[in-house]
Amino acid sequence: MSVLRLLPFADAAGAINMAADEMLVRSAAEGVASLRFYAWTAATLSLGYFQASAVRHADSRLAALPFVRRPSGGAALVHHHEITYALALPPGSPWQASESWLLRMHRIITAALTELGLAGKVVFVGDVPIKHGEVLCFQQFTQGDVLCGGSKVVGSAQRKYRQALMQHGSILLAQSEHAPALPGIRELTGVTLAPAAVCEAIRRAFAGATGWRVEETDWTDREKQTTAELAAEKYATAAWNDKR
Repeated sequence: MSVLRLLPFADAAGAINMAADEMLVRSAAEGVASLRFYAWTAATLSLGYFQASAVRHADSRLAALPFVRRPSGGAALVHHHEITYALALPPGSPWQASESWLLRMHRIITAALTELGLAGKVVFVGDVPIKHGEVLCFQQFTQGDVLCGGSKVVGSAQRKYRQALMQHGSILLAQSEHAPALPGIRELTGVTLAPAAVCEAIRRAFAGATGWRVEETDWTDREKQTTAELAAEKYATAAWNDKR
């Protein structure tokens, strides 16, 4: 049976979070599959890899936030009242099949949200992308994104490294005052979801959908050290964050 590591939930600054996600895909390239859920110690703006850092100044609320550049593409995200997940999978079978993990993971998250009382309230975006803004990811709907009451509440992005896959994404639990145009699940449904309950429901849905064994474990000492180095030498630097 295939085994997927479930790493401890943690909250951290943007540089540490992005360094940890890069560490996941490096380990996946060595054959280790992992899933982790995390939060952010402060409201933070993350930019897609290809975005110009100047887009932060399109809105004074965004410009005031600490920011980090993701290793993945897509548009900007305000990380505040949300859960972020990161999934990293080795190359080849059984980890990467023909179906996109963007669709597969969003289907798993939808099943988890349904279990938590949102049956009939979350749907997938169809084939035609919709754009309501130029800067924020959650104003841009692409195939497989998860909508609730016509608003996007789940979106993800990917990065490949030596054919290993890293996919991370956000589940918007509630509206942030830094992005008032984006209602969360609480505002759209009246349901307040506890982060721990959401993570556990996704774990169960993931194991059921894949048939893989999900084992709780910790980072190795080498991974912890490399994550700290990546944060300090890459993701916390202007050379990375202002590179575009």
